[in-house]
Amino acid sequence: MGIVLASSSPRRRELLEMLGVGGFTVIPADVDEAVPDMLPDEAVIHIAQLKARKVAAGCAPGDLIIAADTLVYLAGEALGKPESDADAENMLRRLSNTRHAVYTGVAIIKNGAEMTFAEKTDVFFRALSEDEIEAYIKTGEPMDKAGAYGAQGRGAAFISRIEGDFFNVMGLPVCRLVTELRRFGTDLQMPALPV
Repeated sequence: MGIVLASSSPRRRELLEMLGVGGFTVIPADVDEAVPDMLPDEAVIHIAQLKARKVAAGCAPGDLIIAADTLVYLAGEALGKPESDADAENMLRRLSNTRHAVYTGVAIIKNGAEMTFAEKTDVFFRALSEDEIEAYIKTGEPMDKAGAYGAQGRGAAFISRIEGDFFNVMGLPVCRLVTELRRFGTDLQMPALPV
């Protein structure tokens, strides 16, 4: 069995590596990531399914395909990746001094069987100054991230509190992924932790 990560996200790749998963292949899925008019958990699952199915079509039936999609929701509105510096600035202003939700949908396919789930994490931002927002945008970090910030990078300085799985905010809920894969009949064969 080969493990295939259907994602172009370097953060998802790093998280699988962090778990000790070796020898997986990365195949980015080129799909329409427009946010469908669905509930947040349904929307991220839908997009993750599109990615998984697209990549699975070119893989062996016994391969294990893992795909994910992450969206930031503020007051019921999805905030995807910013399209410009001005868009990033607007998102960060809106997120300042608020609580928002990060949803990641995961789709897993193996031997024609499919499993999906979504994970939600609440993120609380402190108040951001205009200077902080401008300086952060100049780093370029916000431009490829949902909600225009990276919790694992410089954007961590904006987060006062997180309720839920931190790794979900990075784009892959690793604890739930491992648990659900075992229920699905697959173990990632991670190295044993020292006792």
